[in-house]
Amino acid sequence: MSYKPFYTITPLLLAQVEKVAALRERILAAAVQVPWIPALQKDTRIRNAHSSTAIEGNPLTLEQVRAIEDGREIPATAQRPRREIANYFAGLRFVEKNAKADAITHARGLKLHRIMAGEVMDQGKAGQYRTIRVRVGSYVALPPERVQPMMSDLLAWWNRDATEISPVLSSAILHHQFETIHPFADGNGRTGRMLGLWELYRRGFDNHHIFSIDEFYWEDRPRYYAALEKAQQDEEALTSWLEYSAEGLRVTLERVWSRIQKLTAHAGKSKLVLRPKQEQLLHLLREHKALTPREIWDAVGVSKQGALDLLRPLMKAGLVHRIGTKKAGRYVLT
Repeated sequence: MSYKPFYTITPLLLAQVEKVAALRERILAAAVQVPWIPALQKDTRIRNAHSSTAIEGNPLTLEQVRAIEDGREIPATAQRPRREIANYFAGLRFVEKNAKADAITHARGLKLHRIMAGEVMDQGKAGQYRTIRVRVGSYVALPPERVQPMMSDLLAWWNRDATEISPVLSSAILHHQFETIHPFADGNGRTGRMLGLWELYRRGFDNHHIFSIDEFYWEDRPRYYAALEKAQQDEEALTSWLEYSAEGLRVTLERVWSRIQKLTAHAGKSKLVLRPKQEQLLHLLREHKALTPREIWDAVGVSKQGALDLLRPLMKAGLVHRIGTKKAGRYVLT
């Protein structure tokens, strides 16, 4: 039996989706001039990692998560919380790399879970569907023998039918149904929220990767869990879950717009319109942390002089700087 979500487009849901669309257009228009994008991307990754793991009980603060992303030591902290954060960043890089995947398969989903849950599971194995019954609060998940076929149905819907509706809705539906199936013995929450983010990336809703709805979920966890559990136990409640998630995305975009205004003010008159290869270069530096000049011109597909022509405006705008000696130097994001 194929998966088909049932919900109603209420006036409240329609109003939230329209507000989200208007905010997104405003943000995209501002992104034509982008000296602040790398800073906002980094801040969003950190907020995502902190919020999604904090929902599951990770005790590290936002600043401690920021230190891990920067490669700084955080003394007097346990190994597992640090590992959870490192896993999250690795999972985020995997999703960014596969943002435009033609199809999401079982193998890709299992690999994402293996990355995010490796060495931090209390039961079961990372990257393998569960073989036991699990309970989350008062919700008892489906028997393990139903996991594989229900995940097949969900993936078929995601790859075939999800594109027919707004990504605001499809990302929330994907998150909800994944948590309803609860396909793994542990680590479902982080993985489910990451899949919702993946859908926003795949659909081109968040091309710049600057939205962090998990922050909204984390700030009022009781309401988040209540909305999710209600929709799991009552098929008719999927509508209220979509209303809640759309509200969260609206709040998220309002905060992004506020941060953009602050970053733009700090940038002053220093404006830079990125060329496509400069966007590609910034993405490579974000993924690899540091690159030599040769690695840059090989990866971007330009000559040595072409690489320098790309780098000079980025360095002048303060987005990139060079570290190391003249012969063995590398370029990194500021």
